Amino acid sequence: MIKYIVLGLIIILALSYFGYDLQSIVESPASEKNLGYVWGGISYVWNGYIKGPVAYFWNNIFINLLWNSFLHNLGKINSGAPTELEAAGQRLLHIGDSPYRPIAE
Repeated sequence: MIKYIVLGLIIILALSYFGYDLQSIVESPASEKNLGYVWGGISYVWNGYIKGPVAYFWNNIFINLLWNSFLHNLGKINSGAPTELEAAGQRLLHIGDSPYRPIAE
């Protein structure tokens, strides 16, 4: 991320060295029209194709499965209780130590 910021600054400095005025380039009617066209295309692709899957992944997979499990286990660590993984490991280590009991008992 830092390297892209530094690269952007170097490009801006190089353009300034060669006499290009970025403000006049960006504010020109042709640039504004082109940027508006590109932004419209990006918005169309985002709203039509990408927004749904990204929202599904964020809400149903990241938040519900990963983040909530992380917070639940973090609370267990904070209280000194074993995490879900540690508890599952302990259950697996003691398989066969006691006779079968149905879950309802």
